[in-house]
Amino acid sequence: MTTLTPATAADRTGVSIDTLRYYEREGLIGPIRRSAGGRREYTEDDVFWIGLVTCFRDAGLGIADLREFVAILRSDHSPRDRVVFLRERRAALEERVAALHRAMGVLDEKIAYYS
Repeated sequence: MTTLTPATAADRTGVSIDTLRYYEREGLIGPIRRSAGGRREYTEDDVFWIGLVTCFRDAGLGIADLREFVAILRSDHSPRDRVVFLRERRAALEERVAALHRAMGVLDEKIAYYS
């Protein structure tokens, strides 16, 4: 199995090493395996999870939301529970997108007015 150093995992995922440690402390990724010397060794599966967490953070999910989703994935919850969680977060994201579009419209109007 190929493993990655923390620096390589950070480069591959676009997050800092501190963020990787934070995600691990919060239980959002991992547990991350350790070398005989105690250094973290990331796998491709870890990189996938880091990407998923980063995507969800970009979508506006907070740490509490992410903890809840990870708990749903790691427990005996049904796939339906996972879908309900994701649909609720998607609906909230759609509302944010609509609000951003409204704000952009106001800005466009002001730009046109002052031009």
